[in-house]
Amino acid sequence: MGNNLYIGAVNGIVLCVDGADKTGFSGRLYHRFSAEPLGFDSMTGMLLEMEKLFDGIQFPRRGDRPRVFVKREEAQTEYKEKYMTDEELLEKHGQQQTFIVRVQHRQNSTWQGQITWAEKNIKLNFRSVWEMVHMMENAIYEDIPEEEVPKVPEWE
Repeated sequence: MGNNLYIGAVNGIVLCVDGADKTGFSGRLYHRFSAEPLGFDSMTGMLLEMEKLFDGIQFPRRGDRPRVFVKREEAQTEYKEKYMTDEELLEKHGQQQTFIVRVQHRQNSTWQGQITWAEKNIKLNFRSVWEMVHMMENAIYEDIPEEEVPKVPEWE
């Protein structure tokens, strides 16, 4: 198996998971447009920070918004200056797990792309944000006692 540890895209993100228990997981995310990490204390917080980044750099573009054609010089992005190189991003690691996320498309009101589990050097494609989260949860809770893993409500 080759080395899957690369960023490879302007919107590449390193997700560092620092804590996980039965209430969820928390950590930090890094991207090239900030010298400081963005903290998150829930899956929802993590996803909202990622969505804000994608909107700010306008990549990948949302597939569910009407397109507006403007002159190139009028198009504005929130993030212009790069603070971190790919090598610096790859040095970041979570206390429990680390993932490299490359969202390639935002279509059908969800995301499609690739996720790499850095500790195991395994890369998988995902077709939706929920599929990506499920892959992450499988890795995060792999070595955690079952009583500490979040439970999905059942119809009983």
